[in-house]
Amino acid sequence: MKKIIFLSLLLLSASTYAEESKDEWQNTTLSDETMKKIQDAKYQYKKCVGEEMQKPVYQEQESRVSTEAIMKQCEPVLGKMRDVYLEQKVPEVIADRHLKQMRLQTTRTALQGMMFSEAARKAGQQQ
Repeated sequence: MKKIIFLSLLLLSASTYAEESKDEWQNTTLSDETMKKIQDAKYQYKKCVGEEMQKPVYQEQESRVSTEAIMKQCEPVLGKMRDVYLEQKVPEVIADRHLKQMRLQTTRTALQGMMFSEAARKAGQQQ
């Protein structure tokens, strides 16, 4: 009896694994043209963040609030990169993971810059 249950569970898990592997993205290479599109979209995103950071309205706000507003302002630019990934049939999970990583890194950098700027302003006011 135990052997029958064990074998049925084994067959069930094997069929489940086979179904999951169909959804998995097979490692392929992206063309040079696609990589260029991704790099261009990444550049545009970082350029947007940099330009937004220079605006005086964000310089007057608290650094965390201004960073959040900047990231929301530039989110549509990041969406273009997602479109490039999806055009190349990269699964959404992988594309979203990469975009999340990029968003976090850019947010950290922007927050660090805004905090530095805020600290420099406060130091200048005390003198």
